[in-house]
Amino acid sequence: MRKLFFITGSSKGIGKGLAEYALQDENNHVIGISRTHSIDHPNYTGISIDLSDVKKLEKEAEELLTTDKDFDSMVLINNAGTLGDVKHLGKIDAASITHLFNLNVTAPILLMNAFMKIYRDFEGDKTIINISSGAGKNAVDGWSGYCASKAALDMATEVAAKENKLDNGRFRIHAIAPGVVDTEMQTQIRSTNEQDFSGVNRFKSLKEDQQLSSEKEVAEKYFQILNHPEKYQEVILDVRNI
Repeated sequence: MRKLFFITGSSKGIGKGLAEYALQDENNHVIGISRTHSIDHPNYTGISIDLSDVKKLEKEAEELLTTDKDFDSMVLINNAGTLGDVKHLGKIDAASITHLFNLNVTAPILLMNAFMKIYRDFEGDKTIINISSGAGKNAVDGWSGYCASKAALDMATEVAAKENKLDNGRFRIHAIAPGVVDTEMQTQIRSTNEQDFSGVNRFKSLKEDQQLSSEKEVAEKYFQILNHPEKYQEVILDVRNI
């Protein structure tokens, strides 16, 4: 089966791990959508765009997700995101709030909307995966924007899944939390101070105790869900329960 993956934020972290895992199968092709690119593979195509520029994305989303190649399966993975400024409200730069919601919420919904429009009548498998977070279900001091944005993305995913069922759209739609992964975001978290984020020492301990998952380990669990749809019917999932 020839699968095409659209993966945002594919230059690093979980997005890069997912792209590299997909490319292990020579039948797969990955279109990486991010500002920069770090994968050199004959089946990888990089599209450079700042997804937080939502005015530009409004105009280009459908073009980004349209292909003239023949595939049996289409997969959109909305991975790109930012933690934003780790500070208490009242201390956050206003522009960073707008940037966070543009990247974490508006961009994924614009891409979901375009993907479902383009592939509504596509007869093959079609899947949308939004990278969720446990922070979308728990209030974390210093993470107001990140928590709120992931909660919003979860709800948008649930609504899309409900609408898909009503419309007989035959999309598979999930928001999947990756757990705690050894990425640059974790480095940012550990660099904060307790005044801005009271739980910083717990995250430092996770690193010291080697409790962080690798990008490859997490990618394997995402693909377990992708490859066995009959086992995972819930819209909201967490790889730690896989």
